[in-house]
Amino acid sequence: MMSHMLKWINERWPLDAVIRATLEEDIVGGSRYVYTLGSAVFIVFVLQAASGVMQLFFYVPTVDHAYDSISFLRTRVPFGWLIHGLHYWGANIMVVLVVLHMARVFIWGAYKKPRELTWLMGVTLLLTTMVFSFTGAPLHWDQRGYWAGEVGTSIAGTAPVVGDLIKRFLRGGQEMGQLTLSRFFAVHTMILPASLAALFGIHITAMRRFGSVGPWNETGRSTSGPFWPDQVYKDAVSGTLVLFLLIGLAVFLPPSYSGKADVLDTSYVPKPEWNFLFLYQALKYFQGVLEPVGTVGVPTLLVLLMIILPFVDRNPQRDPFKRPIAMLCGLLFAGAIGGLTIIGYLSPGVAEAPVISVGKTSGQAQPAGTAVTDREEGARRGSQVFKSSGCSGCHRAGGEGGTIGPELSATTLSARDRQWLIDQIRTPKSHFPNTIMPPYSGLSGQEVSDLVDYLLGLAGTASASPAAPSQAPEEAPPAKSAAGESRDTQFIQERLPGPAAYVIGSAGHGEELFRRNCSSCHGPGGTGGVRNPGSEEGTVPSLHPIDSELFSAEAQQFAENIDKYIQHGSSPAGSGPALSMPAFGDTHSLTQQEIAGIEAYVLRLNGVDRGQLVNPGMAPRKFFVLAAVLYAVLFLVQGGLRLRKDIP
Repeated sequence: MMSHMLKWINERWPLDAVIRATLEEDIVGGSRYVYTLGSAVFIVFVLQAASGVMQLFFYVPTVDHAYDSISFLRTRVPFGWLIHGLHYWGANIMVVLVVLHMARVFIWGAYKKPRELTWLMGVTLLLTTMVFSFTGAPLHWDQRGYWAGEVGTSIAGTAPVVGDLIKRFLRGGQEMGQLTLSRFFAVHTMILPASLAALFGIHITAMRRFGSVGPWNETGRSTSGPFWPDQVYKDAVSGTLVLFLLIGLAVFLPPSYSGKADVLDTSYVPKPEWNFLFLYQALKYFQGVLEPVGTVGVPTLLVLLMIILPFVDRNPQRDPFKRPIAMLCGLLFAGAIGGLTIIGYLSPGVAEAPVISVGKTSGQAQPAGTAVTDREEGARRGSQVFKSSGCSGCHRAGGEGGTIGPELSATTLSARDRQWLIDQIRTPKSHFPNTIMPPYSGLSGQEVSDLVDYLLGLAGTASASPAAPSQAPEEAPPAKSAAGESRDTQFIQERLPGPAAYVIGSAGHGEELFRRNCSSCHGPGGTGGVRNPGSEEGTVPSLHPIDSELFSAEAQQFAENIDKYIQHGSSPAGSGPALSMPAFGDTHSLTQQEIAGIEAYVLRLNGVDRGQLVNPGMAPRKFFVLAAVLYAVLFLVQGGLRLRKDIP
């Protein structure tokens, strides 16, 4: 049956000729596992294409739904966790494999005449893979991906002359938004795959034109071996091992949730993807007028060094031990990039935002009416400073102004205190290193103070003393019965969870948000024990462990249970408790994304994963065991067959 089918195909298409052209090749020095790196790159690319297409059936490329659609794929689609995990780790492993492959080519001296074109195609493949990584990260529209895109496009925007044009082209405007996501999606899913497939074809054709370079010593080159089946077997072994590694990473190190993109969350530390950290760190050494050296000079120099390598190093000697200068230069090149990457990973990103004080007792609050008149007068002067200093050219306030910067209103300013605003006016890069906002060092101290009074007035906090945290602006605190019992429980039960309850937040970032906003009352790690005079229990309730009525083994239900309290606040039973739960959501003290992060952290404290798999298809660890058994059987069977046929 099969022979008849092959004969039918060969009569109409040269299948045998194509197979012979692909597989019939002599390898100088024989087959080796070190030659399998290039094949492993191709195998991972095919895996990336397959897993990427499968994700497209569920991914929604809009800023409103991108993050949620990926979360749905990972938690509710059978084996969606595997599809996404393979694609995520495949993207990282592919960069590593391309770099290792090029390092092998460099050490073997395989870039020398007549293989210059093969090397140049390899350099182009590396750059294309890096662009793949850059355009893929923002597609999640999560904190990590959004800020990776923000930092990356900002770096491109600092290039002299054409920088702003490049940034606006990449973003589709001045700010990251829907056009940014649409453009990155088009490039990542249509332009780059076709380009990379074409580059693979050109690279492989150029490589087959002159064959394998073989060992660098004469003894090793005196023999040869067939590509089929010897090298194909080794390529298959390496490819399956890479696939098994990717499965293990997807099972035991699944991609973490960084939370939905939130530009108002100043506690998040923005950094680019790990493979761009060397450039990110290098830019820190070039400030002011030297900034173009870092943004354009450094990457251009690195690419040029790789391009001119085969034309500068014309020595026909390929033995690395007889090429000390070339090997030393290569070591310095790799060491510089590796060192900058490590330093960039360990270095801090944005300076920490100040801890916003919330949930204080009325005794801790500023006395009502203090300096109200002075601040109102300062706010009036500040409105004039806002216009005269050019702030209104970028920022919209009170229905007037530009749209380049964020609108200044209660929503965007409610979580900012006086010192944060002063720092933002004087040194905006202390909060956002890549901001285009200039420092207003020419304003006097009085002008800055007046401007801050005006901004605090927009936030609704200029002339009012901090209210008790339980008093949400639209509702009075829960009433108490004659027995002094609070109706808080009923009050909360009647309220609905907010949007944050249905978003998978970042437990890691939620820990930092919890420390800033919640630990002063609930204790470090939610362990409780903080005194609350006047409350029925005398202390603030513990979150670790949390009350059994709020706990649920189902992550979604657990999040809904606690979200009501974070959104709407609460007041414990008793006769005038000193501390009450602020309405973080109703008062916009925290964004919905920040609340989702805190909820994910509270769930983690109680042993529940916010990214809990609802419909995994098969439990990840069981799948890994099954894959391991299957791999073991296949290797034993093929090993026995090779021994029986005496194949090397």
